[in-house]
Amino acid sequence: MNARYSLAGSLLILTGCFLFSGCAAKRPVIGNPPVISAAPRSTGTATDWQKIKIAPLPDFKPAAPKRIELSNGMVIFLQEDHELPLVDGVARIRGGSRSVPADKTGLMEIYGETWRTGGTKTQTGDQMDDFLEIRAAKVETGPGIDSSTISFSCLKEDLGDVFKAFNDLLRQPAFRQEKIDLAKGELFDAISRRNDDVSDIVSRESSKLAYGKGNPYARDPEYATVAAVTREDLVGWYGQYVQPNNIILGVVGDFDSSAMEATLREAFESWPKGPGITEPKIEFHPEKPGYYLVSKEDVNQSSIDMVDLGTTRDNPDYYAINVFNEAFGGGFSSRLFRNIRTALGLAYSVGGGIGARYDHQGILRLAMATKSATTIESIQALYQQIDDLNKNPISQEEVQRAKDSILNSFVFNLDTPDKILRERMAYEFYGYPQDFLEQFRAGIEKVQPADVARIIPKYLHKDQLKILVVGNAAEFDKPLSSLGPVTNVDITIPPPPGAKMEEPAAKPVGSNSEGKALAAKVVDAMGGLAKLQSVKSLRSDFTLTRKTPQGDLPLTIKTTIVFPDRMHAEIQAPQGTMTIVVTPTAGFMSAAGMGVRDMPPSQKADSMQQIHRDLIFIGQHLSDPAFTFSSGGTYMFGGAQVSVLDISGAGVSIRWSVDAQSGRILGETYEGMGPSGPSHNETSFEDWKTVDGLTLPYVRKNKENGQDSSTVQFSKIEINPKIDSQLFEKPATEAKATQ
Repeated sequence: MNARYSLAGSLLILTGCFLFSGCAAKRPVIGNPPVISAAPRSTGTATDWQKIKIAPLPDFKPAAPKRIELSNGMVIFLQEDHELPLVDGVARIRGGSRSVPADKTGLMEIYGETWRTGGTKTQTGDQMDDFLEIRAAKVETGPGIDSSTISFSCLKEDLGDVFKAFNDLLRQPAFRQEKIDLAKGELFDAISRRNDDVSDIVSRESSKLAYGKGNPYARDPEYATVAAVTREDLVGWYGQYVQPNNIILGVVGDFDSSAMEATLREAFESWPKGPGITEPKIEFHPEKPGYYLVSKEDVNQSSIDMVDLGTTRDNPDYYAINVFNEAFGGGFSSRLFRNIRTALGLAYSVGGGIGARYDHQGILRLAMATKSATTIESIQALYQQIDDLNKNPISQEEVQRAKDSILNSFVFNLDTPDKILRERMAYEFYGYPQDFLEQFRAGIEKVQPADVARIIPKYLHKDQLKILVVGNAAEFDKPLSSLGPVTNVDITIPPPPGAKMEEPAAKPVGSNSEGKALAAKVVDAMGGLAKLQSVKSLRSDFTLTRKTPQGDLPLTIKTTIVFPDRMHAEIQAPQGTMTIVVTPTAGFMSAAGMGVRDMPPSQKADSMQQIHRDLIFIGQHLSDPAFTFSSGGTYMFGGAQVSVLDISGAGVSIRWSVDAQSGRILGETYEGMGPSGPSHNETSFEDWKTVDGLTLPYVRKNKENGQDSSTVQFSKIEINPKIDSQLFEKPATEAKATQ
């Protein structure tokens, strides 16, 4: 019975993962070594390609934006572009998540969201949405590791109105509490799903290995740190960092620079200069070299990262490093791709190199993905490629090919005025020379094989690598421990600080006479032990109405439970009909035209626990010695003093609040898995009705972490209906999660 509620709640998590996983392409970060995946090879031939004469690249002379510095320290860049009647602007403001206290991790994500959605002192975020929508314009805000941004985009003719909204949001944000609550909920949801995608796990955990646990560049929000963020924190952050002398503003588009400069001076020149900020001094303490394993039993391939600290872009070796990265692991013609992917056929994707950041060390990362059965072989193959660099240095031909690839693609990173503007703003932000673009091309052209050979032993040390493997260890060709000692990485998501109901000082460890008597009274009130034990299956129709910031979200659900361990649910969701099935050997969800997706193990386990929390299931085990029923005293529930009954068994622990006079269950509390991750749950039971000799609640009102979350209204309950065994069989057209 209670399983139906949790199952529908779990569906809200799984539906999004199921419908949208793999749909959004991830944009590579400029400056990181790429990982190249296999692509179909052309069947054509070109035996005389060496005879093609390639003209030298023309001089690279990008149009430089106009730089203006106001008396209050604000720096402005103006880049005219008259191709289209559009104007875009972005302000980059010093101060990002690396400056946030560890116990408030997640503040910048909430800040970046609610700065915009919270609106201004004169206009709500929703009103601003309407204002901008009719003008096909945008005003957006966002967080970053070292800065935050606020931007606008509009038609030239609407610039006056849109810039006014932009400036109002920049100078007078409201940070409304209801939007903060919504942003926290979204972040809770993201936390709950962070272990669903292997690539996210690899990126997150390998960063911790390279930078060290707790390092600001490798920290992740947790339920507790997000819950700790208050509106006062956001207002305080804004007041500390949003000062004109911390801002670099860039504007690009169809305007006259002189007129735009006058507009911006009028808007910002009188803004008083604020106090300066001190960037944190961050030290790096990488984990010790060795092997690290994240066990993930629901995949059939391994993702492998070998990591160490990289370098910075102002390093004189930066140009040689770029050439090495391209030659060794950066393209279809790179050594790693040619030897590990093409020749050995071991990797789906492989690549990497020595990472470099503007103002802190990047990550040296060599990455590949292979099937589970070739995990150890692939690691050894990558080791061999590192060793071969000593015996077979990067050749002149490889260096030239890498240089050509970098320089020929270079222009596409800077082929529009807005890209050039943002690059110049980055140089200003990090204190790089404004001609760094021109220096980059010249630096690459000068690289020779000797330069590449020199930087390899300087930065790539095989004995210092931290090797992270995310995969199903039971399917590896050899134990990972055959390569050396293994550290198991725990990626369990810490639960949120839930709202706790009053509890006795110490819970009893076994049944007591008072608890057994109270449990017997509950069983009698439901229809008696014999009647409960006669129930083998249950079919129900109900509506679950979930409360969301946008309003109530109703779901029509039909469930079938076969005790003790089978459940089938058919849910009419906005995306269409969804099916969830849980059995001892399987847990999956499916939808017409979308295939079948296995549940994450944690979701399957929680759904099975929900069956075992069912009122009927628990009542059936009144005389089972594997179950304990303990009286836990009394406490206030719903304004009345009631008896507490603590129950454990079948892998679950639950507390009932019982009317001692009638034996009717008023409510229950337990720890479980909600749509936003691990949660403290409360359910009150109302509208008890008798069906086929059993008295059951037809209305259930649920709270999650102290907040109203949903209401369940039953319309039909059938006892021991005829069950089609095919309900619990996985469809033959199973869509594989990994190919």
